[in-house]
Amino acid sequence: MGDTHRAAGLDSQAVVRRAEQLDALDAILPFDRRDQLAALLTDDDVATLKHLASEGMGDNTLRALASDLGYLEAWCQLATGAPLPWPAPESLLLKFVAHHLWDPVKRVENPAHGMPADVEAGLRAERLLRADGPHAPGTVRRRLTSWSILTRCRGFTGAFGAPSLKSALRLAVKASNRPRQRKSKKAVTVDILAKLLQACAGDRLVDLRDHALLLTAFASGGRRRSEVAALRVEDLTDEEPVRADPSDKTSPPLPCLSIRLGRTKTAAADDDEHVLLIGRPVTALKRWLAEAQIKDGPVFRRIDQWGNVDRRALTPQSVNLILKSRCRQAGLDPALFSAHGLRSGYLTEAANRAIPLPEAMQQSLHKSVTQAAGYYNNAERKNGRAARLIV
Repeated sequence: MGDTHRAAGLDSQAVVRRAEQLDALDAILPFDRRDQLAALLTDDDVATLKHLASEGMGDNTLRALASDLGYLEAWCQLATGAPLPWPAPESLLLKFVAHHLWDPVKRVENPAHGMPADVEAGLRAERLLRADGPHAPGTVRRRLTSWSILTRCRGFTGAFGAPSLKSALRLAVKASNRPRQRKSKKAVTVDILAKLLQACAGDRLVDLRDHALLLTAFASGGRRRSEVAALRVEDLTDEEPVRADPSDKTSPPLPCLSIRLGRTKTAAADDDEHVLLIGRPVTALKRWLAEAQIKDGPVFRRIDQWGNVDRRALTPQSVNLILKSRCRQAGLDPALFSAHGLRSGYLTEAANRAIPLPEAMQQSLHKSVTQAAGYYNNAERKNGRAARLIV
């Protein structure tokens, strides 16, 4: 009994120590998951993440690696009864694919097909698994990529290029037959945004914050929720006012703000991205900062039930929840919208207004012309004559 108590005490001390070490990565790792990650990750895992942070890995990439690593550790412990081995044997990689990409029809016939029930129950209990059915192929590929990166960081090679793994992935994706889901089923175009802003029409701090957040996220090119959450006062720079109509010298001047985004998800290592905010969004953002008395640090912060503004920034997930909450208040179905709808909505709106794609991409900072052009193609189809031969 004494040995058991001592072992439990040592485990508890290790979790506390890892939590303290993870606090050093506080600007990168999600605050609401830090305790969970401390319990899931090993000391070596934390050391690897700290090394990657010191090497200048992008915040979003590091956050995704930490999240994937926590999931892999939990899955491996449940599936094998042992921590994640380094390097992972080929058989474990194949097991991972088999547990996450499976045939729903086959599972009806054979309940043992796919992820075992006890593994699934354990992941759900840890709030690491929410969706029903097989995983999205993109999620499985991303986690395998994260696994490969972390393996190389530890000085190993791994079997990630093995023909058997590539073949298993290809066949499993075909068997799972899962349709590609959009990040946001509907785009937040200007007409939708207007309804959301109307839902924020109040003088409470929470209304001012949400009003400024939605306008800023949309008008700055449809910023990702992680970029909105990471925005700091030090990233904002006042610029000279600009004309409402650049071609008309008599048009009224509008306030202009430069937003430094640093290294975004798609930026190269040495890039220091920035975008402009002009007009009404600048006014809304400055009013929020003035009323909340925020002079430095995070721009968009938590507000408690009594209206007190926290020092901590919103999490990316909070940005998503704010949008959904305002959708509900505006009489829209929250299930149809997510924070990514601001990004797709910005490009869709630009396409509807016949703004050239390269000009829109300067603001949205899309690197892939193919991806950005998809929104333009959809708009052109709806506005074009080809689909109107018989109406």
